[in-house]
Amino acid sequence: MDAQVTGVSGGWSRDRGEASLSDVNRSVVVRSSGPTWRRAAAFVGPGYLVAVGYMDPGNWATSLAGGSKFGYALLVVALVSNIMAIVLQSLCARLAIASGRDLAQACRDAYPKPVALALWFLAEVAIVATDIAEVIGTAIGLNLIFGIPLEIGVIITALDVFLILYLQTLGFRYVEALIIALLGVIAVCFGIQIALANPDWAGVIKGFAPTTEIVTNPEMLYLALGILGATVMPHNLYLHSGIVQTRAYGETLPEKREALRFATLDSTVALMFALLINASILILAAATFHKTGRTDVAELGEAHTLLAPLLGLAIAPTLFGIALLCCGINSTVTATLAGQIVMEGFLDIKLPAWLRRLITRAIAIVPAAIVTIWFGESGTARLLILTQVVLSLQLSFAVFPLVMFTSSRVKMGELVAPRWLIGLAGLIAVVIAALNVKLLADFVTG
Repeated sequence: MDAQVTGVSGGWSRDRGEASLSDVNRSVVVRSSGPTWRRAAAFVGPGYLVAVGYMDPGNWATSLAGGSKFGYALLVVALVSNIMAIVLQSLCARLAIASGRDLAQACRDAYPKPVALALWFLAEVAIVATDIAEVIGTAIGLNLIFGIPLEIGVIITALDVFLILYLQTLGFRYVEALIIALLGVIAVCFGIQIALANPDWAGVIKGFAPTTEIVTNPEMLYLALGILGATVMPHNLYLHSGIVQTRAYGETLPEKREALRFATLDSTVALMFALLINASILILAAATFHKTGRTDVAELGEAHTLLAPLLGLAIAPTLFGIALLCCGINSTVTATLAGQIVMEGFLDIKLPAWLRRLITRAIAIVPAAIVTIWFGESGTARLLILTQVVLSLQLSFAVFPLVMFTSSRVKMGELVAPRWLIGLAGLIAVVIAALNVKLLADFVTG
């Protein structure tokens, strides 16, 4: 177990201290010999935990709203967001493997304390926004399938912390197995619904082509930024840089290079799967709601109700509800882990693992529960889309430090990111910041 790194070196202002997610750090064995596929298989898992954040209930709200209002036009935003995500998540793996730090620890060890605390506060705001989306999604899923009131559903979602504690006592692979199994259920549900919806495939292909209207139309830009915020999420950058370190990949440069290659492959494949799900939600909304003139559907409950009469099959809304519930469970599990990484990494708090998880969960879920109960079911769509825009606004504060760290040879050593990758990541960071400025300007003037 790699629990402690001592001595200040490699361009950091202090030593790392306790490892990220120390109770499961380096707990998954990676064979040093044998077939390449066997070694690669040891790295399969973290990418799918990250992918969960790219298809959480917040994505559902923005994709439903985008698909019902603008048809297939915003598919290109989902594609571009996914490419951004692949680049940024590869940098997270690079930071973790090269420095032995997650992004929160890196910020704490590189910046003055006031700056680190400000970044911690912004990261916590992002996690609360994430949790609001996930709590609402899970509660609505429980309501749609079992008729459980939203208020009770919110309380039930808080129990996921005990599920994580139990699974982690068995081993981190069990957490990953649960996530991947639920992702499989989601894929099957959407595969059936898309087949029933029979979309216009020519329109789908055209939707992946860029159009200037996305930037010039404020309403379209608002939804596009919502999709961007729902896709490239700040908490995922912290999460990935922590859970990659659950692999015992060794300390030599060749072992680290191989670990980086396999971890990047894992996250890239998983994120392509996430794109498939996100595109499916938008295509389903375009093929069922936009096509029939229902251009104002953004409520998850409303979408569930309308699917049966529009698709002509009673099973359609049930599949929608099951997929939503699976998404919600997955998302709350990964958000809890991200909350722990952020709080431990920035604040360096020494508490028992179960207590740390309970505190980080409470910080995120209490505001989420209050807001959900206060707004009720009628305001959930507006709230879901707003949380995704909040995430988009927070994104730059995680992306810029990540790009700066991974471009530093002093901090990364031989695993410093190549110039072309840093150039691309820098462009992504600037585009995200510019879009956020545009969004704020539209808010002020509109």
